[in-house]
This record gives sequence, structure tokens and C-alpha cells, in this order.
Amino acid sequence: MSTGLIALLDDVAGLAKVAAASLDDAAGQAARAGAKAAGVVVDDAAVTPRYVVGFTADRELPIIGKIALGSLKNKLVFLLPAALALSLVAPWAITPLLMLGGGFLCYEGAEKVWEALRPHAADHDGGGAGAAAQDAAQFEREKVNSAIKTDLILSAEIMAIVLSTVAAETSSFWMQAAVLALVGAGITGLVYGAVALIVKADDVGLSLAQNGRPAASLLGLRSAPPGAPGGADRALALVTQGIGRGLVKGMPVFLKLLALVGTAAMLWVGGGIVVHGLEGFGLTAVGHAIHGAAVAAGHAVPAVQAAVEWLVAAAGAGLFGLLLGALLIPLVHKVIEPVWGMMTGK
Repeated sequence: MSTGLIALLDDVAGLAKVAAASLDDAAGQAARAGAKAAGVVVDDAAVTPRYVVGFTADRELPIIGKIALGSLKNKLVFLLPAALALSLVAPWAITPLLMLGGGFLCYEGAEKVWEALRPHAADHDGGGAGAAAQDAAQFEREKVNSAIKTDLILSAEIMAIVLSTVAAETSSFWMQAAVLALVGAGITGLVYGAVALIVKADDVGLSLAQNGRPAASLLGLRSAPPGAPGGADRALALVTQGIGRGLVKGMPVFLKLLALVGTAAMLWVGGGIVVHGLEGFGLTAVGHAIHGAAVAAGHAVPAVQAAVEWLVAAAGAGLFGLLLGALLIPLVHKVIEPVWGMMTGK
């Protein structure tokens, strides 16, 4: 019996090692797949803060929490089963669907560039006027629902990128499910955690800038009798008030920079997806041209060859994405939107 017990324990230990290795493999694949979805993630983080504009400070975090829960539901309840079913039933459709998503990213990025160059009044958001004419709770629900619908598109692209990556590395159904779930949950936490920090940064900065007794606050003496700040307060206030003013003044600039980075990332990722998809169908001219330019640029500066090759390849994919998106803008506005309007009656 002792020999049988030892053998059983050995089997259990072996299974545990296999399970641990599988978890490590899933985590590694999730990290690699998540990195490929970075462009969409940056754009998601850049887009989301605008949904809390017009709300009081006490409603900002609850709204972000609702959007985050909706995003998690999008990924795990709707998109994950759909992605797994696609992998089982029609794996050949992954690349074409991924290219459609890449084309959408190119269109979105190019339209943002176009709006930056040629802003027009028709695109202004009338949400503020609507907010005054309706119940605040209803307005909040509409904003949250709008954000979750937008997130569904971005989440679908993220899950498609992840699926294409993990499907190339493993055929295991459960491994694919684990990686999709890990990336979906991880990216949701990362994006909306970052968004929460972004939207509250100006409030934190204002509080720091207005606090003349930071040392007392740190020690929990905020309710102490009012009086002249002590030496520690005066010394620390030079730092905390400077940080506070920097946050208040810097956050608008940071948000603009984040939106710019998000647009560039959309064009880079979308263009790269389409280029790689074309290569899969034997259309390699664009991919070879980008690769050739990257290699030539890298050879010109051998000291930082790898970095230069990556930058030139990313720029080439982004330029291709911008050109493709520019071609798609009139197609979407002149053909797809009118047809969709006739089909839906809107």
C-alpha cells in the first residue's frame, strides 16, 4: 500500500508539474498576444476618458467601473465564445476577419487625422445640451451604453489579434480559451485602471495645489485647529503644490499626446495587420518594400540597427495604414453608411 501511495503521489506531482507548465505557457502566450494588441489598447485608453466629460467628480469612477464591467462582459461572455467557435468551425476565416478589423483601424486612424486637419461643425458633440434636457441618471446610462458599444468594436479587434496569435502557436482548445480569457481580463484591468488614474489626476493635482499643510495631512491632522503652517508643511508644500500645479496644467497636454499616440498606434497596427494578411494570400509587394526599407535603414546605422529597423517597419506599416484609411473614408461615408441607413431605417 505504501508503494501504491508513493506511486500515486508521484503521479499527482507529475500532473501538478504539467499543469504548472501549462499555466506558464498560457501566461507567456497571453503576454505575447497582448503585446500585439498594444495599438488597440492605447487607443482604447485614449478614447474612454471623454465619456466622463460633463459629469461631477463623484460620478467619474463609478462610470468608469460600469464601462469596465461592460467591457469585461463583451470580451468574456460574447467575444470569447465567438472566437473559440470560429477557431473550431472556420479557422480559415480568422485572417480575413482580422484584415477587416485592421482596415477598420486604418479607417478610424485616418479619419482622426482628417478631422485634425479639417475639423467641421457637424462632428461636434451635442451631448452637453442633451444632458440639460433629460434626467441625469438617463444621461449617464446613455453615455455608459455608448462607451460599451464602442468598446465592443475595439475588444473584437483585440480578441481577433489574440486569437490569430495563439492559434498559430497551439491547437489546444483549452489553451486558446485560457489565453483569450487571460488577455481579455488583463487588458480590461490595465486599460480601465489607467483611465481611472487619468481622469482623477487633475482632481488629485488640484487638491495638492490647494493644500498648504501637506505634512499635517500625511499625519492625519487635517482636522487640527487652523493656524500658520509649520516648517515641515512649508518645506513639503513647495514640492506637493508644484506637483499639483504640474498635474493640473499637464493633464490636458497629456490627453492630447495620448490621443496622438493612440491614432499612430491604430494606423501602425491596422496597417501591419493588412500587410501581413496580404502576404498570407501571396500579395507580398508591400510587405517586401517595407522590409527592404527597414533593412536598408538599419544597415545605415549599425550601432542601433535593430531599433532603426523596427522604427522604419512601424512607420512603413503606419503610412500604409494611413493611405488605406484615406481610401476607405469616402467608401464608408458615400456607400456603406447610406446602405446601412437604408437597411436599418436610420
